[in-house]
Amino acid sequence: MSENLLKNINELLNEEKWTRAALNSYTIGNFQELDELIKQTKAAAAVEKVNELCEEHLQHTKNSIIALYLSGIFNLTKNLVDDSHLVILINIFSDNHKWNIVEYLCNRILDFGENKYALRTLAESYIHKNEEESKFKIWERLIRVDFDEADIVRALAEKKEEEENTEGAIEYYKKALYRFINKKNYAQIKDIWAKLIELAGDDLDFFFSVEKKIEKILTGEKALALLELLFPVYQEKKDWDSSLEILKRMLTYNSKDYKIRKDLIACFKEKYNDNPHVDEYIRVSNLNQSWRNVHEAIADFEKHISFEVGNYVSHRSWGIGKIVEAKDDTFTIDFEKKKNHRMSMKMAVSALNTLAEDHIRVLKTTMPKDELSKKIDKDPVWALKIIIRSFNNSANMKVIKSELVPDLLTAGKWSRWSTEARKILKTDPIFGTDPEKPDLYILRDKHISFEEKTFNKFRAEKNFFTKMKTLNEFIDHADPDSDFFNDMFSYYVNFLKSFSAVNEFILSSYLFVQKILKQMPFLNPGIQISFQELFANIEDIPGTFNKIDEPDLKKAFLIAVKLHIENWPQIYAMLFRHHLSRFIIDELVENGKDAELENLLETVITHYREYREAFVWLVKNLFSTEWYEKLKITYEKILICMVHLLDITFREIDNRREVSLNRKINKQIHQYLFTDKQIEVFLDKADEDSITRIYTLIDDVKYLDPSIKIHLKHKIKDKFPSFHFIGEQEIERVKRGLMVTRRGYEEKQKTLKNIMEVDIPDNSKEIGIAMKKGDLRENAEYKAAIERQELLKSSASKLQEELQNAQIIDDRDTDISSVGFGTLVKVRNMDLEQEEEYTIFGPWESEPAKNIISYLSPFGTALVNHAPGEEIHFTINEKEYNYKILEIKKA
Repeated sequence: MSENLLKNINELLNEEKWTRAALNSYTIGNFQELDELIKQTKAAAAVEKVNELCEEHLQHTKNSIIALYLSGIFNLTKNLVDDSHLVILINIFSDNHKWNIVEYLCNRILDFGENKYALRTLAESYIHKNEEESKFKIWERLIRVDFDEADIVRALAEKKEEEENTEGAIEYYKKALYRFINKKNYAQIKDIWAKLIELAGDDLDFFFSVEKKIEKILTGEKALALLELLFPVYQEKKDWDSSLEILKRMLTYNSKDYKIRKDLIACFKEKYNDNPHVDEYIRVSNLNQSWRNVHEAIADFEKHISFEVGNYVSHRSWGIGKIVEAKDDTFTIDFEKKKNHRMSMKMAVSALNTLAEDHIRVLKTTMPKDELSKKIDKDPVWALKIIIRSFNNSANMKVIKSELVPDLLTAGKWSRWSTEARKILKTDPIFGTDPEKPDLYILRDKHISFEEKTFNKFRAEKNFFTKMKTLNEFIDHADPDSDFFNDMFSYYVNFLKSFSAVNEFILSSYLFVQKILKQMPFLNPGIQISFQELFANIEDIPGTFNKIDEPDLKKAFLIAVKLHIENWPQIYAMLFRHHLSRFIIDELVENGKDAELENLLETVITHYREYREAFVWLVKNLFSTEWYEKLKITYEKILICMVHLLDITFREIDNRREVSLNRKINKQIHQYLFTDKQIEVFLDKADEDSITRIYTLIDDVKYLDPSIKIHLKHKIKDKFPSFHFIGEQEIERVKRGLMVTRRGYEEKQKTLKNIMEVDIPDNSKEIGIAMKKGDLRENAEYKAAIERQELLKSSASKLQEELQNAQIIDDRDTDISSVGFGTLVKVRNMDLEQEEEYTIFGPWESEPAKNIISYLSPFGTALVNHAPGEEIHFTINEKEYNYKILEIKKA
C-alpha cells in the first residue's frame, strides 16, 4: 500500500501545473481531497517518505500547491513550529483574493494550536468578506497570543462600549493601556486614561499602579500629567481623602508647584471644615509657605490635626491614652498608667503618636480581653484587617504574631490560626502584597485579582527560583491570556537574548521557557538557541547543575542531556556523584550502560569518604549480591566503609564541620546498620575473624551509644561463647595530651584551618579537572591528586586528634622547682667545663639550633624533673653526657 501511495502522490506532483488559471480553479474541495491523502499517508506510516518526496519536489517547483500543503501539514503534525510552507501557500491565495481558501488554510493551521500569523490572516479574510462578527471573534483569540498587539485591543474595547458592555469595555481598555505603555505610545495612553476615568473613575488603586508604571517606563513628568487629569474627578465628587492622596503623589513629581500646594490646602480645609483649629495648624506647620519642604509640612499638619478630643494616643512609657479635653494649647489625656495628665500642644505633638480608634493596641485597652481573643480566633479576616491597618497598611507575619501572641492567642492556637491566616492572605482578593517587599501584606480598597496579586508577588520577589515558583502558580490557576503573564514570561526570555558563559540562571531559563512552549507554542519568542550550544558553554557542569534550585528543571536537564549529548552516560555518572537520583541509575540500567555504571560504582566505593552521600545512597538503594560479585568486593568491606563513615561523621559533627550534612549521613548510616539490623544479620552469618574486624571498628566509634555496643557483644557471645574481645583484659591506660604553649596551639589551628579550607578544596578541584580527562586507570594527574588527597586527609586527621588532646600550659602554671615544660634551665657541662642554657617546651615549639628543646626528646627527657644542684649522667646514641643543674627560671 505504501509503494502505491508514494507512486500516486508522485504522479500528482508531476502532473500539477502552476498557472493563474489553475490557481483560480482551486477550491476548498481540492484541499479536502489532499486531507484524505494525508490520512492515508498516516495510516500507511509513510509520513517521512512522503515529506521527503514533497521537499525534493519543492527544490525545483517552489510554488507547488500540493507539495507545500502536504509538507506544511506534516511538519505541524510532528509538533514542529515550522509553518513556513503553509504561510507561502496562504500568501499565494491572498494575493489572488481567494479568501475562502485562505480561511480554510488558516483554520487548518489553527487545528494544531493557536498561531499569530494564522489568526491575523484569518481576521483579514473576514474583513474582505465583510464578516464583522467573525472578525471580532478572531481578534479576541489573537490578542490572547499576541501580547504586542495593542490597536486591536482598543478596537475591541470600543466595540464593547458601543454594545454598552461597560465591564467588558473596561477590561479591554485596561489591557490596551498596559500594552501601549510597553510600546511607550503616550498619545494612546493619555486617550485611554481619560476613557477609563470616565468608565471606572472610582478604581483609584488601578490608576495609581498605572501611574507608577508610567513613571518607570516613560517619565515622572508624564505620570504627573495623567494625575492632573484624575484629580478634578475626585475633587468634584468631594472625595477629599482620595483627592489628597492624588495631590500628595503629584507633589512627589513636582514639590515646588504652588498650584498643587494650594489645591492641597483647599482639600484639607474641606476635609476638616468642622475643626476650628484647621487654619492655625496650617499656619503652625507652614504648609502655606513655599520655603518649607512640602512633605515635612504635610506631616506636621496631619499630626497636629489628629489631636482632637476622643482620639487615642500612645506614649512609650505611659501606654495608650485618650484625649478627654482640649483647652487653649493644653490637652488632658487619660493614659493607662497616668490619668488626667496635662500636656501642652507642643509637648504632645513631639512626644505622642496618634492612633486610630480601631488600632489593635487601642482595642487591647478598650475591649475585654476574652471578648477580643474570641473575636480574633473566630474571625481571622477581621483580625488581619485590623492589624494591617494599624501599621500604616503594611505588616508581615512577624508583626502580626507579635501583636497576638501571647496577649491574645496562645502559641498552640497561633499555629492553627496562622495557617488559616496565610491561606486568607494568599486567596482573599482584599489583601495584597507590597510590590517592593513580598513578605509585607497590604489591605486594598478594591479587590485585587489573583493575577495581579501573583504578578505583584513575582515582581517584588528577588530570588530567581522563587519567582519561577510564583509563575508556575500563575500558570496553574490563571489564564496565560494576560499582560501580567507576558511580563513574567519575558523575565526568563531576556536571560536567553545575550550571554557568554552559561550559568544556572541561563540554563534554567532555557529549560523553563521550553517547558512553557510545549504547552503554548504560540508564545515562541523566536530565540534560536539549541541545547547543544548551551551545554557546550557550561564551564562547570556539576556546579551549575547543583545550583538549579528546582527539582523539575534538574530532571528536564537530565532528559535534555540524554536526548542531545552523545556521551550522556558519562555525564550522568559524573552528575550522580553530586546529585543522588534514582532516575540517573534507572536510565543507565534501562539503556544497558553497564560499563559506565560499573565505573561509577567503583569510583564511589574507592573514594567513599569523598563521595560519602553517594556511597550511602548506593548501599541503601542499589547494592545487592549480584553487584558485589560484579564489582569483586565483599559485603564485609561495604560494612567496614559504613562504620568508618559513621565514625568520621560523628567526629565532624563534634568539630562543627558541615553539621547538617554530616547529621543527615550519620542518621542514614545508623538507620541502616542498627535500626535495620544489617550488622546483626551479618554477624549471624560471619566467622570469628570477620566479627573481630567489624566489632573492633564499631567499638572504636567514640560517640556511638554504648548500649548498642553492649547489645552486639551479647549477640556475639550467644553465637561464640568463648569469643575474646580485644583489649578486654588489658589495663586501661590514660593517655596524657601533648603539652603546648598557647601560641603553638594557635599556630597549629591555623595550619589545620588552611588544610581544611584551602588545600583540600583545591585538591578536590584538581581531582575534578583530572577526571574530565578520560580513563582514570591511565590518568597520572588523577592518581597524583588522589595520593595528595589521602596525605592531606591523614595530616588533617592527625592534627585534629593532637589538637583535641593538647594541654595548653600557661606560664603562671610553670613550676621552677625542677626542670619541666616552660622552664629556662642553666647547666654546667662537666665534660667541657662550660655553662649552657636550654629552654624546655614541646615538639611544636622545638628549635634545637636555638637550644629550644622538646620535653619529649631524649635530651629533654634526661633533664626533666631534676632540681638545682643535682648532677645527671646519661647516654644518647652511644655518647655520654654529664651535667649539673645550676639554675631554673620561667622561660
